[in-house]
Parts: sequence; structure tokens; C-alpha cells
Amino acid sequence: MNLMANILLNVLVAFLVGSLLFGLQRKIMARIQMRPGPPIIQHLLHTFKFYVKESSFPRTAAMPFYVAIASMLCAIWVSAVIVGPVAQGSLLLFFGIYALHKIVEHNAGSSSGSPYGKLSCVRAVFSAAAEVPLFAVLIIIYLQTNTMVIHDIIQYQSVNGPLIYTIPLAAVMFFVLILSKAPYSPFAITKGKDIISGYETEHFGVLRGYLMISESIAWYMLLWVFLTVFIGPMSILGYLIGMLVLSVITAFINATTPLLNPNHSIMVQVIFAFIGIFGSILLMMVF
Repeated sequence: MNLMANILLNVLVAFLVGSLLFGLQRKIMARIQMRPGPPIIQHLLHTFKFYVKESSFPRTAAMPFYVAIASMLCAIWVSAVIVGPVAQGSLLLFFGIYALHKIVEHNAGSSSGSPYGKLSCVRAVFSAAAEVPLFAVLIIIYLQTNTMVIHDIIQYQSVNGPLIYTIPLAAVMFFVLILSKAPYSPFAITKGKDIISGYETEHFGVLRGYLMISESIAWYMLLWVFLTVFIGPMSILGYLIGMLVLSVITAFINATTPLLNPNHSIMVQVIFAFIGIFGSILLMMVF
């Protein structure tokens, strides 16, 4: 398979699997809360729906930046697919892409001119401040494996066993990072119900479709990196089962916990980060 076909196939798989996992999360959450819930394909249907709806642009939007920033979000996560499943490149590049996502998320809200979008972009800065300590998981992984290249980390685990056994607290740190990107998460302060849809509030039509595609790919990629870095070489079926399990756990947490306010969200994530950092270093020193 040539490179371009490989990229397109992986992007398509990331979008479809990510969309279905989002739908599964909503279904499980509804059942836990004793509601019927939407069909599992609902997120996928919503994504396609926006491409046949009329696109509208608020008068307050900063054109053409408003259009460009939504398109960039989709391109960023396509780049993540190339760095991850296609090239198995550096984790530093992947987390650099994640950092760009936070910047684009901020600007998507501010460029619309909507008060909800502006409040969301302020919360995006708050959430980034909480997530930066969680990036210390990179240092822990490097200290354990002496590499930041995904391919080499996979090879390390094929010889020494899954990292989730040797640095479990680092895996918890990364899972908290994943949880913060899940819809209806207790840490999802950028799109809380009190600000409608947050930075997406004023995006309609094709632009909203771009955002929904990027969300699906982002969810798939975060799960893929977690499974690859902490469990190691897996079959396609293994990846699907792992993503399913992580999504079910996330859905249960989201269904049984309230949305934290921004201050509490930051505090809880930072606490998880510091426990993970110092606990992991202590475990590596002892064992």
C-alpha cells in the first residue's frame, strides 16, 4: 500500500471508529441514567448532517480567520494520524499537535465574536494550564524506555512487557488527559452546558462538520496512543477491544459525575498530575 492510501485509510478508520465510540458513550450514559438514549450511529449521522445544511456566518465573526481556524482543527488531527498509526513517530510531535489543538480551540471561540465562544476560549486557557502538568507523562515514559519514538516504545514493551505494569500512575495521568477531552466529562469545561456548545456555538454547516470530524479523530488518536504506549504491540482486534473498554469506562465516569467548575477542574487534574509524577519516580527508584 502506498503512503497516500495508507494515510487515507487510517484517517477514515479514525473518523468512523471515533464517531461510533462517541455514540456508544452517549448510549451507555443514557442507560446508566435510565434513559433510552440516541442510537450509537448518532454522532456519525450528525456529522454528515452538517454537510448538507446551509452554512451561516455571524456578523461578529473575524473573517476569514473564523473559517480558517475551523479547517485547521481538522488538519491538525489528520497530522496526528500521520505521526501515530502511519509513521509511528515521536511522542513529542503528537503532544505538540495536542498543544496546537488547544490554541486552535481557543481561537475558534474568540474568532466568532460570541460571548459563549469568548468564555469558552478563556476556559480553554484554564484547561491548558491544568493539562500541562499531565504532559510530564512524557518525561516518565522517557525515563523508563530511554526513547520518545512510538516504534521504539513498542519494541521496548515487546521485550520488557507493557508499561502499564511498570509505570501505572503515568497511565492514570494519561487517562485523565483522555477523560478531559470526552464529551460530558467532569473536566469538559470548554463546552459546558452553561455556555451552550462553547467554542462551537456559532459554527454551522460545513465548519461544524469539520469540528465534528476532528473531535472523532482526536478521540480515536488519544485512545490509540494510550493503548500503544502503555500496552504495546496489539492486533487490530486488540485495539478495537481496548478502545471499547476505555470508552465504556469513560462513559460510566461521565454518567455518574457532575461537571466541575473551572477552578475545581484545574485543581483535580493538577492533583492527579503531581501524584502521578512523584509516585512514578518513586516506583522507578524502588523497583
